[in-house]
Amino acid sequence: MKAKNCLIFGGSGQIGRNLIRKLTKNNYKVTVVTRNIHQKSYVIKTQANAGYIDIIEANIFEEDKIRKLFSRADICINLIGILFEQKRGNTFKNIHTTFPAILAKLSKEYNLKHFIHLSALGINEVKDSNYALSKLEGENKILENFPLATILRPSIVYSADDNFTTNFMTLLNRLPFFPLYYNGDTKFAPIHCSDLTDTIYHIISNNIYSKIIECVGPEIITFKEILDRLLKLIDKKRILIPFPLPIAKFSAKLFQLMPKPILTIDQLKLLKYDNIASGKYKTNSEIGIPSRRYFNDEVKKYCYMWRDGGQFSTEKYISNNDLDNTANRN
Repeated sequence: MKAKNCLIFGGSGQIGRNLIRKLTKNNYKVTVVTRNIHQKSYVIKTQANAGYIDIIEANIFEEDKIRKLFSRADICINLIGILFEQKRGNTFKNIHTTFPAILAKLSKEYNLKHFIHLSALGINEVKDSNYALSKLEGENKILENFPLATILRPSIVYSADDNFTTNFMTLLNRLPFFPLYYNGDTKFAPIHCSDLTDTIYHIISNNIYSKIIECVGPEIITFKEILDRLLKLIDKKRILIPFPLPIAKFSAKLFQLMPKPILTIDQLKLLKYDNIASGKYKTNSEIGIPSRRYFNDEVKKYCYMWRDGGQFSTEKYISNNDLDNTANRN
C-alpha cells in the first residue's frame, strides 16, 4: 500500500516532534514546513529515518510557495499556535484565524483526504480574551472552507519538552513564594503529549471525521493542586499566595514586558475559566482513545532535573495513589 503523505505545520514543537515519530514509524511520509530551516531542521530531521521526512523552509503566509506542497499531500495537520503576540505579524488574528483559513481553503482546493487543526479547550465560554476569540474565529473559518476538517481542543499539553511544567518547576525552584491567581481554583484536565498524538494518529488511521473533539487527560486538577504536586515532586516547600485581582493585573502587565512573558493580561483573563471537557462535544475517550498517562507518573520521569542533587537525589516521589487530600478536590 502506498504511504500517505502528511503535510505538517508546526512540526518542531513538543507535539510536532512526537507526532512525526509516530507517523513515520507507521509508514507515513511527512513534510514539515518551518520558517527557519537552519534553527529547526537539526531537531526535526532526527525524528525519522531518511526517506520518510522532508523539511521545507517557507513563510507560512507565502501562499504561492506552500500551495505547491498541497499538490502531493494527502493530509494537512496544523499545530501552529502562540500564547502571546509579538511583532512582525505574529498576532493572534494572523496565526489563529487567517493562517488556518488559508490551509483549509487549500485543503479543499487540492481535495485532501483530511485537514486536522489544533485549537484550544474552553474557548466557547471565554468572551474577553483575544487568544480565545481568535481561536474560535479560526475554527469557524476552517469549517466554512473545509467542512470535513477535524478540530482538536486539548487542555494543557505537558511532557518533558513542554513550556508548562518545566517553566513552573524552574520558577518554584527559584522563588521563595508563588502567586495564586483566582485562588488557584481554575480546573484543568492536563493531557500528556503522547496521549494527544495517539489521538491524532487514531483519527488519521481510522479516517475519523468529527468536527470538534475535546482532548483531555484522565484527571481534573486545579491550578493550586498542580503547583502542590510539582512542589512535592521537586521536594521543595514554597508559600503560595493568593493575589487580589488588581495586584494580579499589575504583575501581569510587568511580566508581559519580558521577551517571553510567563503571564500576560490576556492569559490572566483565560485563567478565570475552567479548562475541562464541556460535555458539548466528543472527547478523545469517546472516539476510542482514552488518556492513559497520569500527571504525577509522567512528570516524575523528568522532575529530577529540578531537585537538589539531580538524578542522584533521594527519591521521595508521590504516586497517583499517595496524593494528599488537596489533590483530590475535583
